[in-house]
Amino acid sequence: MQDSQLKIKIILGSTRPNRFSEYPGRWIFDILKKRGDVDAELLDLRDYEMPLFNEAQTPSSKKEPYKNEAVARWTAKVAEGDAYIIVSPEYNRGPSGVIKNALDWVSPEWGRKAVAFVSYGTVGGARAVEALRISAIELQMSPIRLSVNIPEHWNLREADGSLRAGALEPYVRSAEAMVDQLLWWGRALKAARSA
Repeated sequence: MQDSQLKIKIILGSTRPNRFSEYPGRWIFDILKKRGDVDAELLDLRDYEMPLFNEAQTPSSKKEPYKNEAVARWTAKVAEGDAYIIVSPEYNRGPSGVIKNALDWVSPEWGRKAVAFVSYGTVGGARAVEALRISAIELQMSPIRLSVNIPEHWNLREADGSLRAGALEPYVRSAEAMVDQLLWWGRALKAARSA
């Protein structure tokens, strides 16, 4: 890996046993891996069993790292990233609780970095993205304008739950445009952070 490569962390925003997020997550990962200027990594929140955030000190004002091992590993992974893609379902007009909790445990490590969204659900998960953009701004992230919104994802699966062949093909052009925008902002902010 070259130092000029942007480190993009793709975060799977669901931990449910029958989740859909791993399909668009792997798909956007494969799109990123085709580029030579990116070091992409999938982060599965199943691997970070964090409790609900319930600390006396907020992440932005804490004086020492939180003691929970999963939180410490999660914070370190977030710190590695130059930019992020959050893959989020929409539950009840908002994002999943697990992705909101993952955002809430961390603060300065998110700051001054770009974030994009791939969402799915009713109206393509657009309302979840709206809520996540507001949280991202509060965390001093830069949410980009373009996103990939996948409506009626329940119709994209076979009877056994697997993804239908070619089901995400209609979204390739919007994904590539989103990635281009994310990388532009990711590079600009990386340069600004190092200046």
